Amino acid sequence: MGQKIHPIGYRIGVIRDWESKWYLPDRTFADALYEDYKIRRYVKKHLYAAAISRIEIERAGNRVKVTLHTAKPGIIIGRGGKGVDELKAALEKLTGKQVHVSVQEIRHPDLDAQLVAESVAQQIEKRIAYKRAMRQAVVRAMKLGARGIRVVCSGRLAGAEMARREQDRQGKIPLQTLRADIDYGFAEAATTYGNIGVKVWIYKGDVLPGQPRQSEVEAARVPAGRPDRSGERTDRALERGGRSRGSRSGRGGRGGGASGGRSSGFGGAEQGGPRTGGMGGSRPSGGGGGQSRPNAGGGPSGGGGRPTGQRGPRPDVSGSGREAPQGPQDQRAQKGESGSKQDRETSAE
Repeated sequence: MGQKIHPIGYRIGVIRDWESKWYLPDRTFADALYEDYKIRRYVKKHLYAAAISRIEIERAGNRVKVTLHTAKPGIIIGRGGKGVDELKAALEKLTGKQVHVSVQEIRHPDLDAQLVAESVAQQIEKRIAYKRAMRQAVVRAMKLGARGIRVVCSGRLAGAEMARREQDRQGKIPLQTLRADIDYGFAEAATTYGNIGVKVWIYKGDVLPGQPRQSEVEAARVPAGRPDRSGERTDRALERGGRSRGSRSGRGGRGGGASGGRSSGFGGAEQGGPRTGGMGGSRPSGGGGGQSRPNAGGGPSGGGGRPTGQRGPRPDVSGSGREAPQGPQDQRAQKGESGSKQDRETSAE
C-alpha cells in the first residue's frame, strides 16, 4: 500500500489503450521503440506551443501514421496545410520511412491533465503565483464537469531556499479503482532558481463494463456557454432565509421593521417604530434587544426614543393612539405629583 504507480499505465488493457499500436519481431522491436521515442521528442520540442496532449503512433510495414491530439490545431496545420507538410518531411527525414500525419482537436483543454499541467508550468515560468495558478486550474476543471482534480507543485516554490511540496485538490481521486477514468499529466517549469515539477490528476467518472471509454467528459452536464451559477443561487437563498418576515412587512418609512428592514429582531417589526426605538435596535441582530446608537433613555440597551433628561409621557410611536410605557423616572415624577395633590386636599379639609 502507498507505492506510487503511473495512473495511465495501471489501467492500460482495462479501460485505456496503448499510444503505440504495432507488432514487430524481437530483432526489430528495439529499433522501432527508439524511433517512437525520437518522434515524440521531436514533436514536443518543436511544437510545444501547440498544446499537444498525446501522440499516437501506428505502424504497418514501412509506413508510420502519427496522430497528434492538440488544443491548437491551427498552429500545427498552418496556412493551407503548409505546417503539416513541413512536419511530415521532417519526420520522414528523421525515421527514413513514409510518414502520415493527422491532427485531432481537443475541445476541452481544461479537462486534459497533460495540458493543465503544462498550463500551470507556463504560468509559474511567467512569475505568476503558484497558488493562484493551481486554484484556477482546479476551478475550471470542476466547472466543466470533472468529478475530481488534484494538482501538486514541488520544488523551490516562490524562490524559497528549501524545496517543498504544495497541492490543491477538489472532489475525489480513486487511484486504486481500475474502472475509474483518471487522466494524469506531468510538466516542469524552468525557473531561474531551478525546475518546479507539476503533476495533475483528473477524475472523469467510471467506465462501466461493455461501454467505451470517453476521451473527454460529456459536456451535457453543464451546457456550453452558460456559467455555473448554482453557488450564487445558494448564497441568495441563504441570504433571503436569514431575514425575518417582519423586516419585510414593517411600516414606518425608513425605520420600518426591525432596524430599518435589514435585520431580524423581536421588537419593532410589527410596530414599525423609528430607528432609535425600543427592543428592535438599529444594528443587525439575530435575537432582538440590539443597541441603539443614540443614548436614549439613559442606558446602552436603548430604553426609549427621547433625549436624556426630558420628562413627561413618551410620544406614540406605534400609531395605535395609546401612550408608550413609561420609564422609572416618569413613574417617580407621577408619584410625586399625586402625593403633593393628596397633601393639598388634606390640608384644605
